[in-house]
Amino acid sequence: MSRSTQTTVRIESAAETVFAYLDDHRHLGAHMSASSWMMFGSKMDYEFEAGEARSVGSKFGFRGKILGIAMSADQVVAIRMPPRLKVWETIGAPNLWMIGRYRMGFEIVPQARSCRLRVFIDYDLPDTAPARWLGLIFGNAYARWCTGRMAKDAARSFEKVGARAGPSAQASRKSAEQ
Repeated sequence: MSRSTQTTVRIESAAETVFAYLDDHRHLGAHMSASSWMMFGSKMDYEFEAGEARSVGSKFGFRGKILGIAMSADQVVAIRMPPRLKVWETIGAPNLWMIGRYRMGFEIVPQARSCRLRVFIDYDLPDTAPARWLGLIFGNAYARWCTGRMAKDAARSFEKVGARAGPSAQASRKSAEQ
């Protein structure tokens, strides 16, 4: 993947509790399941296999329309190591405007009376125009919005008091040689 971004927050809860909450993709994807300005007032609907994305190999995806244009992505859980790490990635070519194939996940690092949650995404630009052009212009902002919403929404769900949220790193482009 040629591009990457991440957001890190501190959550005053045990790593096991945070992992159990985030292991439910309905919590992680809440920002896409509700109407927002970044989604042009639209929302996506999640679809899950029986395992509900809680085991390696479990498939899930989302579908919807933005400004009347169909959007979708099929995904599979690639790594799941409770209570520390979960990674999922797209299957095939997603039908999205700003980003193409991606690998996304979260990492939880226990700390004294809290934990550090890092939500990350590694992604490519879409393969074809005009989505590729939109990705060049807006992909970075969209990826930051996604990781930021996931991390900050998680922090808010574990009480606003004591939870500090903010980006840990700006989006960065990986070298083409990698």
